[in-house]
Amino acid sequence: MDFKTSNAEGPVDFINLDDLEKMAQKVVPKGAFGYIASGAGDTFTLHENRRSFNHKLIIPHTLMDVEEPETKTTFAGEKLPAPIIMAPVAAHRLANEKGEAASAKGVADYGSIYTVSSYSSVDLPKVTDALHGAPEWFQFYFSKDNGINRHIIDRVKEQGMKAIVLTADAMVGGNRETDARNGFTFPVKLPIVAEYLPDSVGKSMDYVYKSAKQKLSPKDVEFIAEYSGLPVYVKGPQSKEDVDRALSAGASGIWVTNHGGRQLDGGPAAFDSLQEVAKAVDKRVPVIFDSGIRRGQHIFKAIASGADLVALGRPAIYGLATGGSAGVKQVFEKMESELKLVMQLAGTQTIEDIKHFELRDNPYDPSFDTSNDLKLF
Repeated sequence: MDFKTSNAEGPVDFINLDDLEKMAQKVVPKGAFGYIASGAGDTFTLHENRRSFNHKLIIPHTLMDVEEPETKTTFAGEKLPAPIIMAPVAAHRLANEKGEAASAKGVADYGSIYTVSSYSSVDLPKVTDALHGAPEWFQFYFSKDNGINRHIIDRVKEQGMKAIVLTADAMVGGNRETDARNGFTFPVKLPIVAEYLPDSVGKSMDYVYKSAKQKLSPKDVEFIAEYSGLPVYVKGPQSKEDVDRALSAGASGIWVTNHGGRQLDGGPAAFDSLQEVAKAVDKRVPVIFDSGIRRGQHIFKAIASGADLVALGRPAIYGLATGGSAGVKQVFEKMESELKLVMQLAGTQTIEDIKHFELRDNPYDPSFDTSNDLKLF
């Protein structure tokens, strides 16, 4: 199938991630960009992901004897330059011809953890090779066929991946109306999916989702943990009840997300859910967070609200579209530099200090002006 997208590779000149998104829109085909950037339904939840960070305030603290804050942290034995990792995102070749091979290199060059999607558009060995030994996790869309599940887990272990991330909130695709308006069908091959759905290229994601198991239960977490012997992070819990089910099944961690507003429109903002989930987890296992992060203060607020790591999805893809592996690395560096600035002004020297920082409720309950929301679709 003839599909042309960006082949950029090199440094990108941008001020912030909103600017980078607009730049990416200019180099990615309309249908592909709509698939990457849009959300479900009326995009209420997509936009609430950003606005919800204003529900909490960072109080600047003075005379705190802080200089050159340290963002380094350790997670699962991995030393990271900051508590920022790569979230799983499908089909990076929609944004750049080199796809996951380039995004993996960018994350590895930065020094963080890369999470590869079941719907990767580059086969696993090439992604792993691009990482040059950097830590890699695998995001799992669980199949209805346990033979397929075992086969995929075997491949994951052969590649030396460190953990499995079970996506539990996307058994079916959300109501992606932007894709319908654009007449978008999938133009790139998904090698893992193609192994058992060989005619998947050119079909909609609904076709691909039909191979995924929709009736997930705690037994599926138990199966993955027992068969793989790897830590299993359950991605999607947004309530105490979800946390209890996941932990009772042996989850090694909870990944709080609403899939970037792409699944259930009208659901809560991921940041609001994080606070409930972190309270329910009560430090028993690590908490990872994504959805809506575009600023260093968002990372700060997430860590202060109970997250151990935050994961970047769309911003990294915008860096990939505009600068290839170099652009991805720049996105991570930009978020780290913004985080350091916030830490200095908030009077926090280390990531551990942020975890003990008390955010203040926003007493003004502002009615947010949406006139400046990005009009991308």
